[in-house]
Amino acid sequence: MHHHPSSQHDAGFDSAVLGGGLPAEVEGLIKQAGLVRGDRAQAEPLLQKARELAPSHPATLIAMYRFHFYGHRLKEARLVAQESLSIARSALGPDININDEQARFDAATRFYLFALKAFAYLSLRLGDTDTARNTLADLRQLDPQDRVGGGVLTHVLARAEALDLSDDDFSAPIAHRGWSTP
Repeated sequence: MHHHPSSQHDAGFDSAVLGGGLPAEVEGLIKQAGLVRGDRAQAEPLLQKARELAPSHPATLIAMYRFHFYGHRLKEARLVAQESLSIARSALGPDININDEQARFDAATRFYLFALKAFAYLSLRLGDTDTARNTLADLRQLDPQDRVGGGVLTHVLARAEALDLSDDDFSAPIAHRGWSTP
């Protein structure tokens, strides 16, 4: 089982979004899917139904993202991250200028930043270093104080570019936070 350079990613994604305005039926479907998450044939239709009922609610996207991520379906997880980005972008409006207060406390802003981080991370894992580099540059610009912890990925990126990484290297700990140049 290979996990993130830090498990904060996941907790952050969760706390980035509160379940506000989520219909009880949808919440029930997500809970039900959680109980059978090891069985894709059972869990996926429940999550898809949740998405149909609340298509742009972050909670349904996060549930689908985690389902694929922990099932090691990184391509599918990356598609969900990409979808989350476009939904968050339309919620935040055309000119995304984020101040530090928003990066720390505003749910929609944090959802967007975490989706960017997830998209960068998965691009890295899938060997798409150009996309990862561009996404991290965006994240750095929007979150210069590194409130969502994307800075660590610049170090993973540098290592990935220096050597062809096997999966194991991704779990090597990086004692680092912030955007300083690797």
